[in-house]
Amino acid sequence: MTCKIRLSACGVHLFDRTSGMNVLLDEVPVAAEQFSPAPRYLSVALTNACELHCLYCYAPKHAAALNPQNVLAWAVELDAAGCLGVGFGGGEPTAYRRFSQLCSDITQSTSMAVTFTTHGHRLTPDFTESLRGAVHFVRLSVDGIGPTYERLRGKPFASVVRAASLLASLAPFGINTVVNAGTVDELDDVARFAADVGASELLLLPEQPTASTPGISEVDARRLVEWVSTPRAGVRLAISRTGLEAALPVAEALPGEHPLDAHMHVDATGILRPHAYASAGTPVGASIMDAVQALRGAR
Repeated sequence: MTCKIRLSACGVHLFDRTSGMNVLLDEVPVAAEQFSPAPRYLSVALTNACELHCLYCYAPKHAAALNPQNVLAWAVELDAAGCLGVGFGGGEPTAYRRFSQLCSDITQSTSMAVTFTTHGHRLTPDFTESLRGAVHFVRLSVDGIGPTYERLRGKPFASVVRAASLLASLAPFGINTVVNAGTVDELDDVARFAADVGASELLLLPEQPTASTPGISEVDARRLVEWVSTPRAGVRLAISRTGLEAALPVAEALPGEHPLDAHMHVDATGILRPHAYASAGTPVGASIMDAVQALRGAR
């Protein structure tokens, strides 16, 4: 096992992408001039393309896609600057041309973990096999169970079950669930599904406002907090940074870590943003680390 080392104000962070092991030596002081300059994690919207039409989707609807050679060059630069992982989304990343090749190129050219989030409906045995050894973690989006999923996502739930089976043979994977009025009553069922298919984590995503939806209501947000706060056995829970985590018993892996040191996001037009919901950012030119420093300077 070969661990990657990241230095920060939190201490010395050891990471192994194959096992997913993280070790933080927070008792080891690190001088500011030695801090790893890259964010710990970068999410990338490779494309805005997606055949689903979920009303609560926040992704832009105009056509856009990144150049794979640019993405590979960014990954190599970020890797050298201490980034630990890159996560692909969209849109739907499996709709991106040469997706498997890009994942393989980054895995072979860097020491970063490669992950992606998918609706799963494009996964086939052959496509899944093309990703073997090229990805280290996958997230499968599952909003509700059975008829609820089919009403919200417009696709057969049986296809999601098949996707989960394929992913279980590929790499460790988790389940993502957008929590809103349509899914909050089914969290027990979603958690049971996640455990049954062998998911290692259930990531809860409180619905965010979009042009067509107001986001999760205060009533449903309180119900989510109550659900999470009730002790239960089964799959590990996580929640996105959308404000509700302040009301929940959330473990802070790296206490005091600045959000821009933890994560940044590149959209499908090549704009580096603090996160996927941010309205403004910095264009990525020849050097993504130049854009990282510019974004930090604007904070």
